[in-house]
Order: sequence, then structure tokens, then C-alpha cells
Amino acid sequence: MPRPLPFDPIAQARRLWTEHGWPAAAPGMAAVTSLMRAQQIVAARVDEALKPHGLSFARYEVLMLLLFSRRGSLPMARIGERLQVHPASVTNAVDRLEAQGLVRRSPHPTDRRATLVELTDQGRAVAAQATDELNATVFAGPGLAPDDVEQLVALLTRMRGAAGDF
Repeated sequence: MPRPLPFDPIAQARRLWTEHGWPAAAPGMAAVTSLMRAQQIVAARVDEALKPHGLSFARYEVLMLLLFSRRGSLPMARIGERLQVHPASVTNAVDRLEAQGLVRRSPHPTDRRATLVELTDQGRAVAAQATDELNATVFAGPGLAPDDVEQLVALLTRMRGAAGDF
């Protein structure tokens, strides 16, 4: 990780935005830029926690979706819908998880067009280990006080809802 700057570059950018004639857009620019920088910081922490388990966050999400499903399996298309990703992304994640022995594909019993993805015992174990690591190193201490976490979730939920995310 690079050495921290002695000043907040986003606050500086906001000031410059205002000085250069965009005062109405300056707060939104600062909000979006702050959100994107925070995402980079969190993504790096998540990647560091998942790396020893051979997982990306996308593959971890697939494992957890399967773990939380009633049968430990879901159709490929349902995985894409629930994770809100393109089918090619699901295929890539499942290919990698299958190569690791964490999931297996099987024909859907009632729909010949569909393929089921099923969590293996090894996949359950890796999902549990990775979750323990994420809980301990990322989720339990995101860098904000508990009330701030709740406020952030509420704000981002409103933002996501306004964008049509759900």
C-alpha cells in the first residue's frame, strides 16, 4: 500500500472543483470519489483475507449463495440473478470453483436447459474458513463506529434503491 498523503486529496479536489467554477457539483464529486476510494480500500482488505483461501470476492459470493440455499445447489441462471452479474461472470466463477473442487455441475433434474451448481464438502469447509477470516479481519471492524456503520448502510441502501438496484 502506498504511503499515506499528508492531506486529503478528495477535500483538495472539492476545493479546486469549486474554484474552477463547478461549486454545485463539488459535493457530489467529493461523495462519488470518496465512495470509490473507500471501495478500493475495502476491496484490498477483502482480497487480502480471501487470498489464502484461493478465492476472489466473486467466487466467495457464489460459495455463500450456495451455502445459504436450501439444498446447497442452484441453477447457474439463478446465481447470476441473485448476484446481479452477467452470465459469463457466473460461468467464469463456477469454472474456477469447479477446478478447485469447491463446486460441481450437474444437469437440472426437471429442466434440460439448466445446469445446477452444487457446493461440495470441501466448498463448505472453504466457505466457512473464508467467512471466519472475513468476519475477523474486515466485517467486524470496517473502520467506523457501529452507529456510523448503520448510518452508512442506510444511506447506501437509499442510494442503491434510487438507482433501481432493487
